[in-house]
Amino acid sequence: MTTQLRERFWERPLSDLTPPEWEALCDGCGKCCLNKLEDEDTGEVAFTRVACRLLDNDTCRCAQYDIRLQFVPECIVLTPANMADIAYFMPTTCAYRLRHEGKPLPAWHPLATGDPDSVHDAGISVRGWTVPEFEIPEEEWEDYLIEEEL
Repeated sequence: MTTQLRERFWERPLSDLTPPEWEALCDGCGKCCLNKLEDEDTGEVAFTRVACRLLDNDTCRCAQYDIRLQFVPECIVLTPANMADIAYFMPTTCAYRLRHEGKPLPAWHPLATGDPDSVHDAGISVRGWTVPEFEIPEEEWEDYLIEEEL
């Protein structure tokens, strides 16, 4: 049985999306799987090139998505209900964040192009430039900060 996605569902409010539509909103960039450092005083979030141990660096997808919480209990599960609390923690290009903020999807988004590789072709994904967290001690993550805004 295949699940039908409504036409241009991504333009609807996040709370109106079905579970399959919610999942389809992900652009597959992998940025949310980058480890982040948050300044306790300012709340500023800095992304690192250090990726979650479950991120597949080639596909930019979680290698164990359906059971990821068994391996990474601290993984944040995005829902329409928690977006207001965590949107600031998501990359500025994230479709969930953009739609939460009432903004349209970018032209390179796979839903806009019909091509799942458009996120990679546009240079938006983390493909090829992450390092696995098991190779970098947490006290060295600051050495892997990403300077540009994600």
